[in-house]
Amino acid sequence: MCIKRISILFIALAWLNPMKSTAQQLDPVLKELINKGLDKSRSLNINNLDAAQAKIDQSLAKAVLLPKVTLNGSFTRLNDDITFDQETQNLLIGTQKLLIKEAVGVPFNSPFPTGIPLTEVPNLQNKNLLKSSVGVDWVLFSGFEVSNAIKASKYKEASLSYLGIAEKDKIALKIMETYDQLALAYASEQAINTSKNYLTEQEHYVKKAIENGLATPISRKKIELAQQQLASKELEFNHNKTLLIELLHQLTGETRENLTMLRPQLQSFSTTSLPNTDKRNEIKALEQAEQASLYKSKMEKSNFIPKVALKGHYEFIEDDLSLLDPKWFVGVGIKWNLFDGFQSKLKSKKSLAESQKYREQIEEAEEMISLSIVKAQLNYESSLQNTKIVQKEIDLAKATYDMVNKQFKNNLSSINDVLDALSDLEKANFKLQESFFGQRRALTDLLYANGTLTSFYN
Repeated sequence: MCIKRISILFIALAWLNPMKSTAQQLDPVLKELINKGLDKSRSLNINNLDAAQAKIDQSLAKAVLLPKVTLNGSFTRLNDDITFDQETQNLLIGTQKLLIKEAVGVPFNSPFPTGIPLTEVPNLQNKNLLKSSVGVDWVLFSGFEVSNAIKASKYKEASLSYLGIAEKDKIALKIMETYDQLALAYASEQAINTSKNYLTEQEHYVKKAIENGLATPISRKKIELAQQQLASKELEFNHNKTLLIELLHQLTGETRENLTMLRPQLQSFSTTSLPNTDKRNEIKALEQAEQASLYKSKMEKSNFIPKVALKGHYEFIEDDLSLLDPKWFVGVGIKWNLFDGFQSKLKSKKSLAESQKYREQIEEAEEMISLSIVKAQLNYESSLQNTKIVQKEIDLAKATYDMVNKQFKNNLSSINDVLDALSDLEKANFKLQESFFGQRRALTDLLYANGTLTSFYN
């Protein structure tokens, strides 16, 4: 799907799906913004790269047990040929003459026959050396060092994966909160517009009352003052909306133009039941990190277990080999590290202490999470009760305004009474939106605390 079509779809969802949320699902626009925020997050990308490095570490550990094959080539020129000393050469020539005499039937103490050629004593090593060979090095047994290293890397990768999910929850929480703040800003705009309409109506009646001598110009000035105060609130709304749209743009990468098209609405976010409590991803990440440290400790202890390796070598060019150089060889060797100055032991202790540190962090986090769940549950219950109270306040404020407005039209109350009643009604309506905002925050905080937020926005 091209970018243009995606933008058109986003705008269509923004207009057709104002925020009408239940505890079971989020509206499509908010879900799309969360997905874009997760794709854009640099912290998530960094975490993914760390996890990818841990996976590569597993492959590197496995590669230790694979044979290493190398091709070697070299040319060397010595200052001179390497030969036997003169006495040894004389001995070899003398031995050669004796063997020839014996072969032709000449007594050994007789002079050597003339005309029979002698073979020169070969050099131990010619001064021009051209070599080409292949070598094989193959670790057959690593003393369990490789297997422990692989397990440590796997647990590290899993730990980073859980940390990534935890980071996703934090990003989703921030986007949801900012989105609801934008809805709250638009709710304030709606309250401002409602107050404008009320003031316009009151301005009309005040004007008629002044013409009939039933009110003074002071009443009109009070209306004008209230209108100026509303204009100030409207300016504050525009500034707040601009900041929230800019924040959403930074969090999600969505264009400011598309975000301006959004018209989110705050509604009750209550639910009759909550998902079962799940272990927080932060706890899972610490548990995996603990296991990684334990296997790292085992890996370092494995340094004292004997290692077995195979080594092979084959020379392609025989001419320049010395008399003592083999053409090929294959061998199996054992390496046993008996004492390394306590380095392996100390490293193992350090990794073990690190695993114990993770265990302490796990227990501390579990205690804090348990407390946060209780606190979030209480806040959520309070937010539900607060919404019921505010709805009663709205009913009372609306009835009071209707009564005072009717009295004012019958010249039984002052314009101040009407403006006060109007202000109370405006505050009550906006207070309801604030209660919806608080209720939604309380529920998402509870879902985050009990570890079920991921399933909520996915």
